[in-house]
Amino acid sequence: MSTDMNQASGTILDRVAATIESRKGADPATSYVAKLFSKGDDAILKKIGEEATETVMAAKDARVSGDGAKVLYEVADLWFHSLVLLAQFDLSPQQVLDELARREGVSGIAEKAARPD
Repeated sequence: MSTDMNQASGTILDRVAATIESRKGADPATSYVAKLFSKGDDAILKKIGEEATETVMAAKDARVSGDGAKVLYEVADLWFHSLVLLAQFDLSPQQVLDELARREGVSGIAEKAARPD
């Protein structure tokens, strides 16, 4: 990925994360994200499960139709709700990017074996 692409990705992730963070104290009657936060972990986790399932189904459909547009749409939803989960635990997108950078070039099998239980 080019440096420009990395900067653009970080910028949009940071902006979306900042918006999500700002909704923590908002009125649940007027903010979807505030409503998720007010319902707690289970509501956020349920939404991530729904979005993950929708992503899987979109990918299966795209394999048949040859059109990946719905996959992009569903992955964006999944990422968004994952950002909500990160905010719920006071974690940032940068921490995820740092973890991915740490794993870069490491065998997936070796990395998984090195994880604490």
